[in-house]
Amino acid sequence: MSIDHWGTSPGDLVSSALAAIETSLEELLAMDPIYWRTSQKKDYLAKVEKLQAQQAALTLRVLAASGDIAEETGDKDASAWMRAELLVDKGVARSQIKLAAGVAKYELVAAGLAEGVVSQEKARIITRALDRVEADPLATAEHLVLAEKLLVEYATQFTPKELRIIGKRILVEVDPARFEEAEAKALLAEEERAQQKTALRVWDNGDGTVGFEGVLPTSIGMRFKKQVEAWAQPRKQQLVEKGAPLPPWERLMGQGFARLIETIDPNALPRHGGDATVVNVVISLEELRKELGTATLGFDETNGTTITAAEARRMACNATIIPWVLGGDSEVLDMGRASRVFVPIQRKALRLQQKCCQAEGCDMPPEWCDAHHFKAWAAGGKTDLKDGVLLCPHHHRLAHNPAYVHERLPDGTVRFTRRP
Repeated sequence: MSIDHWGTSPGDLVSSALAAIETSLEELLAMDPIYWRTSQKKDYLAKVEKLQAQQAALTLRVLAASGDIAEETGDKDASAWMRAELLVDKGVARSQIKLAAGVAKYELVAAGLAEGVVSQEKARIITRALDRVEADPLATAEHLVLAEKLLVEYATQFTPKELRIIGKRILVEVDPARFEEAEAKALLAEEERAQQKTALRVWDNGDGTVGFEGVLPTSIGMRFKKQVEAWAQPRKQQLVEKGAPLPPWERLMGQGFARLIETIDPNALPRHGGDATVVNVVISLEELRKELGTATLGFDETNGTTITAAEARRMACNATIIPWVLGGDSEVLDMGRASRVFVPIQRKALRLQQKCCQAEGCDMPPEWCDAHHFKAWAAGGKTDLKDGVLLCPHHHRLAHNPAYVHERLPDGTVRFTRRP
């Protein structure tokens, strides 16, 4: 057993220090922060942020010196022991050990952690960036030293996300004359690879929903995200203003994506199969007249899927849909045409007249509404301004839902009532 200069076992010092930490934590946990002063909460959060970085520095030092633990377990590192004793996933444990080795290589990063000015997350970002610098054939030892110095300094000024962006182009910061052109070439290569990775897969879940997953180049993906958010945000804002509980953001984004698809101008789409890109809905006249009828989305059940007649009637209000109504022996009785749907000038006139969704108590702006035939087309309704009414997506669905009836009030608004 080794003895320090004061005649005390280092093991005893470690145990005493850990016991002191445990005692302090127990005292803090016994307190209820609800009774703390604001200044105490701020002081706690600031100091703990620093303490977490220092704790990470010590943990990484221990992991960097954990070779003797690996010898006991017979593994190449201490990850097997961490999995068995600490129930840490082996991948996570090895990632920590790798970080420990990385931090041990870079003195300024290790010092920043020990001082509490570089968090563990930022240390991981910095070491990865420095490893890339070290592997760059154009970078010198001097570039590596300057990059480490800059990144540790930036760690005290920027968030991890911002630091990650800076880390990707740190060589340009260090030596712009040498690396700007190389960065441009690397970005071009990355964009070309992104084009090769671009993919989209769509499938029918068989439960009334369609699933999809895909990969887009960053420039397109960010535009896609912004466009969907633009449709999701108004719905969220209206719920907030009305004091209604907010659904999960993922659902709002899904609804926003659905609205984005429904409002695409078919005239702006490329030709597909010799015709403008449209969706066909096939329904018999008998089914169309039923409250609980069914229709086929697509030309037939083999190449399409079954939906309710109510949904077909709702979809038929949009210009992107061609409804095919069949009589006996599949005879085509009528099909969508220019006068079947509200043309753009009519929609503009409806927006000017009606200002918002016409459902009683709804104030959804006209830009987010559908033009709906108040008297259903199947019942002889006409595509004119007198019969047109603006309804938001929610009330548009209610208008085609057989569980509800609706009537036009003297002031022009529409009142929905659930059937008894």
